[in-house]
Amino acid sequence: MLTSPSSPSPAPARSVPRLVIAAPSSGSGKTTVATGLMAALTARGLAVSPHKVGPDYIDPGYHALATGRTGRNLDAYLCGPELVGPLFAHGAHGCDIAVVEGVMGMFDGAAGEGELASTAQVAKLLRAPVVLVVDASSQSRSVAALVHGFASWDPEVRIGGVILNKVASDRHEELLREALESAGVPVLGVLRRAAQVETPARHLGLVPVAERQAAAVDAVAAMAAQVSRGCDLEALVALARSAGVLSGAAWDAAEALASSPPPPLPVPTPEGGLPDGLVVAVAGGAAFTFSYAEHAELLGAAGAEVVVFDPLRDERLPEGTAGLVVGGGFPEVYAAELSANEALREEVAALAGSGAPVAAECAGLLYLCRELDGRPMCGVLDATARMSERLTLGYRDAVAVSDSVLAVAGTRMRGHEFHRTVVEPGAGTAPAWGVRAPRRVEGFVQRGVHASYLHTHWASEPGVARRFVERCRTS
Repeated sequence: MLTSPSSPSPAPARSVPRLVIAAPSSGSGKTTVATGLMAALTARGLAVSPHKVGPDYIDPGYHALATGRTGRNLDAYLCGPELVGPLFAHGAHGCDIAVVEGVMGMFDGAAGEGELASTAQVAKLLRAPVVLVVDASSQSRSVAALVHGFASWDPEVRIGGVILNKVASDRHEELLREALESAGVPVLGVLRRAAQVETPARHLGLVPVAERQAAAVDAVAAMAAQVSRGCDLEALVALARSAGVLSGAAWDAAEALASSPPPPLPVPTPEGGLPDGLVVAVAGGAAFTFSYAEHAELLGAAGAEVVVFDPLRDERLPEGTAGLVVGGGFPEVYAAELSANEALREEVAALAGSGAPVAAECAGLLYLCRELDGRPMCGVLDATARMSERLTLGYRDAVAVSDSVLAVAGTRMRGHEFHRTVVEPGAGTAPAWGVRAPRRVEGFVQRGVHASYLHTHWASEPGVARRFVERCRTS
């Protein structure tokens, strides 16, 4: 029987048992195994901390459904390698075990940057053993050569076991196990091909949980059942407990703000002190599902009350809104519904017109345009947006080229682009970012509005949240 650690209080986050779920390539079954394992361990009474390597927003939604805890990203490109351990410890506080889903193939990371942002790098930074998920559907003895290669490529990465996915039959399993005996890596699970859990996908990956809540609950339950049947949970927990102790303290939003550089110019304080209950409205719901939990935590630490609203349903911004954050998501899927909510579109336009701070990323940028695929949007920006056949995807190294509510010109940040839309700008706005490769300027700065395709992680530059809240206080 699986049990929590025997100590009377949770282990320090830096010593929480942990596993990294990796694979030789995308499509091998990492999400099924990681999500199923999280749900299976949660069902057995363990407090499971869910994590995802890289910038992906969608998988953490399934992780949250599996564990009842916020899914968190660990991205060594966006945040820097030095923050991977502290952010992990922050998310894993009070948990019995942590499961980290990798990204792409185990050694794949930021293009042209070596191991940076790869699953392998994160596993090393976390001192965590790796479980390799192998799609065995078209191989038998060759699986041993593949696993041996991954296990020996980087001696600092410890592969503690293999889970064989898409196994066809008992005989197929027997051949795979015989071959792997020579590789010296134990088989910790076997998942049959016929039992694969189908999760719907579209132009940017899996359909987010918020768009298919009931079906997603069923899918996660099916993943948990599949992993419970096919994997040795006791052995996986034992492997997780072999992880090394992390050095350093857990990330903390208030401490991060306190240690970040102060604003370059003093911000005047309103007579009588700062207002109570300063509200920053954050778009949510099915159309705007992309956000990092640390953003809301930093806004809260800076003194804001974060209130989530749904632009598909709510006709008013939250009472007392002093600033607005509209993150990523799929407004192109909900363009008709967003356009039909004319009352909210007018409120957003009025707020932006008053000079209040508005920060928009990707989907938020589209929502602020005059129109999206011919449907009226908020009209804050003199720009039109449309769907495109071309996928824009990749990490970006950027520098702020205009002073804005988020940053002063010259501030360097790293970001990520992921969209199949095109924005055609009008005139009268300054760009937000200068991007190094491909070299260009990007985004919009207009009064209190900062709108861009670039997804950023504010933990890498906590002053962004403080600057935004200070502008809310004084606008």
